[in-house]
Amino acid sequence: MKFITKRIHAFLDYPVAIALIVLPFVLGLGSSNPIALQLSVATGIAAFLLTLLTDHHLGAFRVISYKMHLIVDFVVAIVFILAPFIFSFEGIDAYYYWINGAAVLSVVSLHKPDVVAI
Repeated sequence: MKFITKRIHAFLDYPVAIALIVLPFVLGLGSSNPIALQLSVATGIAAFLLTLLTDHHLGAFRVISYKMHLIVDFVVAIVFILAPFIFSFEGIDAYYYWINGAAVLSVVSLHKPDVVAI
């Protein structure tokens, strides 16, 4: 059952981007590897810019297609799931990326296709 619409996704994007920037500091990420903190902050900044540039009702410049946005989200989810293995994250560092990766993958997987009227 796919229920996440383009509109819902757009409303999630900005808070998620800000959380990716702020939460690593609040949670003290980086104890197993400093990249744990840096990767999240960099991804949060990129996600904020991606949202500003996406062609949806909350995009400011609308130069990136929504389909491309979803592809980028999917790639980020896979990178987040693999990052703890690649960078030897442990403890909170690893759990943070696995949980966020699973959440993003769920959002992309539960995305409701746009209905085109003929």
